[in-house]
Amino acid sequence: MPHVVLASKSPRRKDLLEQIGIFADVVPSEVTEFTLETEPAAVVEDLSSQKANGTLLNVLKSDKYDSIDELIVIAADTVVVNDGQVLGKPSSHDDAFHMIKALQGKTHQVYTGVTLVFLERADGKFAVRKKKIFSEETDVTVSAMTDEEIRDYADSDEPMDKAGSYGIQGTFARFIERINGDYNNVVGLPVSRVYRELRES
Repeated sequence: MPHVVLASKSPRRKDLLEQIGIFADVVPSEVTEFTLETEPAAVVEDLSSQKANGTLLNVLKSDKYDSIDELIVIAADTVVVNDGQVLGKPSSHDDAFHMIKALQGKTHQVYTGVTLVFLERADGKFAVRKKKIFSEETDVTVSAMTDEEIRDYADSDEPMDKAGSYGIQGTFARFIERINGDYNNVVGLPVSRVYRELRES
């Protein structure tokens, strides 16, 4: 396996990679993300590509990787979609409350877009050998919740850095009635698909 760089500060994505035996350097992207895409799959694919490009620039500016001949950049972006509306991370605890209230008692979708950039050294410099962009979708059904349950969760720290204002791997798990698709996709990285794409490259 070539050297791997993860374009994300998310400890969950780093942990998921380590779970499947991939140990990555964390080099977050510093770009301001913006997309004109409107379809959820296209949104997360575009944003993950932007993150990958931003981290790629940081890698190329660093001398840390001068002795490495092959390198892979992995970037991802996750959104929650409810009734066609894309939900990002909450801006406040009240925002989290309203997001969760909209999700409770129904099924929504979680999309994660992934970009893989394969670099090889040629004439002393890194060159992009290949770039793969893909996304996965998972249906998540949240059980009915009381306003008190929603407020207790929304006022905690757990929802504040997560798309859709919840973490399926945290205490919100008690409200997850069922999922259809990749569980890890909801956590933030569909590592089975990532592994398959790496293996086939």
